[in-house]
Amino acid sequence: MLPKKGKVFPGGNGRGHDKADYAMMVAEALRAQLGTSHQGIKTAMRWTGAGERTVKNWFAGTNGPSGEHLIALARHSDAVLDMFLLMAGRRTAIAGEKLVDARIKLAEALAFIDTLLN
Repeated sequence: MLPKKGKVFPGGNGRGHDKADYAMMVAEALRAQLGTSHQGIKTAMRWTGAGERTVKNWFAGTNGPSGEHLIALARHSDAVLDMFLLMAGRRTAIAGEKLVDARIKLAEALAFIDTLLN
């Protein structure tokens, strides 16, 4: 049972990131991907099914999304996925994802060059 007062989550997490870091990192990722306009908030609402006030709190860094909402955001947002993998200590997964993206872009560029040469 959680205590009724105090600002520190009992036991801490011991991982170098706290709840405030999480909320701010999600906010930065959302703003980077969707911008700061109301349209970005509406897009995140569509992606997650969350209410407007909830999503505004994510964008402000007041609160971070719950597990289900985080999964929905990561499904649609590369910035949120990268933030999650970074916080989870999975830098190699980020590098692998970027490598696949680079390979796809390189293949598209080569196909374009082939069409120009033919």
